[in-house]
Amino acid sequence: MISAGSSDLPFLNAFPAPSQELWRAAVDKVLKGADFEKKLVGHSADGIRIEPLYEAGSGPRAVRAEPGRWHVAARLDHPDPAEANALALAELEGGADMLSLAFAGAPAARGYGLVADDVAALERALDGVMLDLIRLRLDPAPQGRVNALMLAALIEKRGHAPAGLAIEFGFDPIGTLARSGSLSAPWSEVARRLAVTVRTLKERGFTGPFVTVDTRPYHEAGASEAQELGLMIGTAVVYLRALEAQGLPLEEARNAIAFTLVADTDEFMTIAKLRAARLLWARVQEACGLSAEPATIHVETAWRALTRSDPWVNLLRGTVAAFSAGVGGADSLTVLPFTAALGLPDGFARRVARNTQLVLLEEANLWRVADPAAGAGSFEALTQALCQHGWSFFQQIEAASDEASQGIVGALARGSIQQDIARSRTAAAKAVATRRAPITGTSEFPNLREGRVDVLPVTPVEGSKLAQRGSADRDPAEIIGALAEGGSRAEGLIPSHEAVAIDPLPSLRLAEPFEALRAEAEAAASPPAVFLATLGPIADFTARAGFARNLFEAGGIVAAGGESFAQDGATDLDALVGAFRASGARLACLCGSDTAYAEEGAAMAEALKRAGATVWLAGRPAENEAALNQAGVTSFIFAGCDAVETLTRAQAAASA
Repeated sequence: MISAGSSDLPFLNAFPAPSQELWRAAVDKVLKGADFEKKLVGHSADGIRIEPLYEAGSGPRAVRAEPGRWHVAARLDHPDPAEANALALAELEGGADMLSLAFAGAPAARGYGLVADDVAALERALDGVMLDLIRLRLDPAPQGRVNALMLAALIEKRGHAPAGLAIEFGFDPIGTLARSGSLSAPWSEVARRLAVTVRTLKERGFTGPFVTVDTRPYHEAGASEAQELGLMIGTAVVYLRALEAQGLPLEEARNAIAFTLVADTDEFMTIAKLRAARLLWARVQEACGLSAEPATIHVETAWRALTRSDPWVNLLRGTVAAFSAGVGGADSLTVLPFTAALGLPDGFARRVARNTQLVLLEEANLWRVADPAAGAGSFEALTQALCQHGWSFFQQIEAASDEASQGIVGALARGSIQQDIARSRTAAAKAVATRRAPITGTSEFPNLREGRVDVLPVTPVEGSKLAQRGSADRDPAEIIGALAEGGSRAEGLIPSHEAVAIDPLPSLRLAEPFEALRAEAEAAASPPAVFLATLGPIADFTARAGFARNLFEAGGIVAAGGESFAQDGATDLDALVGAFRASGARLACLCGSDTAYAEEGAAMAEALKRAGATVWLAGRPAENEAALNQAGVTSFIFAGCDAVETLTRAQAAASA
């Protein structure tokens, strides 16, 4: 007998040590000659190779700026200050410890946002909020300078010690330029104002960060992960140069900068992107001769991933993104409510978004391990690859710069960044249209009978009145005084002219093409319908009938039929044609096996055509295609087809 402590375990020799070679041999047996590269190797939007298996890896650690829990951020974005206050207090009482102030006019407010044109209105919105016990961040906005100084005026009015507060002021003129397409003055003047404002706030005791490098405009326009990282670094470097040029010591300029990134539904790439962002910022600091300090990174779940159709699936998307942000090392996190694409979220949607984070913090304990992805071969490899690709994109921007073109500002003015992102956006749109990148509940598994969800009964707002008045620029200290007084002195705080104009980046959600089809179908006087004409027994047609139903309903086309018309193994042609006529549909789609198409397809197509149908077919029966076309089949649907283009034609055929 072998004792428990014995090292003599000969039976273990039957289990050889695992290795890449043994694993590959086992995989090749399963593939049975299929191409390993096509079957198991993926590629990211940047062409980064994604292997099915990695060995353990190692690399620099990517840790949060502050150890411990990330901060749960809730949005303050209701136009009415009193209503915004009620929502904010509910968020804080429910577990949030950070408020993101999205003023009217801020792109992240999505057409809503707090309307506060003076300190009194802002005070109503923050009534009862103990600013010294929570963190605040301001979402970047065209009138962001005034918003920040308004908050500073309120804090001074309340008597808080500014140095004891945690506030990210959210200045991001470059992000505003990218999103809106304009700046109110040449970049040299905007940079001067930025530095003067930062210096004024520092002199009044605020510690910042003051500047936010916000990558959401690029992500929403379709940027890849590496492009987002390259633009992040490119923007940060321009801000460093601008602040240093106006007299701020380089270390103070570094400390003035924070980052806002996006957590998407691709878990691996999101975690690797956030880790890479920290490593790239450390590299920039080292190149400037500074000792690297951890970046302060706020993360928001992806707007472009949200859907209006079957919005309940957004709960899953938000959970995956929040998990990825937590593992990736976010310092603070905003989970967009699942109804955000439909309107201004109500208290329930906000509570679910908040609780998504609280479950990950309190029950999953994700915060307890610093950089939990460290050492995992896949994450280490993807992190390093994103660092390399992101740095290369940053170098590409810098290489095209000169003293006049000002890095990323010049690249935006030339349109080169817009062109690069457009190529990524086109590739992503094609993947969505062909359903290689499926969107559950929208392009795949749609629910035409989904229940209604509630949003707040609030109409969109145009933005701050301050952003619509005057053209004079004032000293930041004077602005603080004017805002504190309100009235006519608050006019003329923001220039109304556009001194710099570029092609703005679009803000898009991936689901929009399918949602447009759904909306068109729902607006029709008679909803478009398709009759699924099944051939043979159930086992023969179920797969293709299910595929066809799934595809057509993604475009809002109601799928009727789909039941068996088989009799003694063959299709009852008269019964099927009768069911088609009874359905009221104008479009019919044959669904069956290739064998059934060869034996019965032509006769079925001719009969349905005589009955007034436009006839389509699910599948691509290669050798029978010509005969089926001759019999009346006008189009084929199949995996990998351009679903958006196909459904556009299907709606026309179903409504003809």
